[in-house]
Amino acid sequence: MMNDDFTDAVYSVIGAIPSGNVASYGYVAKLAGFSKHARAVGYLLKHLPKDSSLPWYRVVNSKRELSFEPGSTNYTRQKNRLMAEGVEFDGLKINKQNYLG
Repeated sequence: MMNDDFTDAVYSVIGAIPSGNVASYGYVAKLAGFSKHARAVGYLLKHLPKDSSLPWYRVVNSKRELSFEPGSTNYTRQKNRLMAEGVEFDGLKINKQNYLG
């Protein structure tokens, strides 16, 4: 499953998520042409090169929540990046107006 076509398609979709918006792993997979591979999207993001400029932080789970443990370093880093782009939160959930799907 993790071939270059899949990786390139997923990276292209993530790179096209507009600033101030988020998309779910499943929505990214669907737009990339691999609708049943949300977990594979997560795997790719987990293994991004450290120097990647891909806006990984714009990908969230289908509950409109960040997938990191609330309060963890990674959770705070992702939330801060999103808030800097104008993404609004209602508790743990991202507001619907910022959620593409």
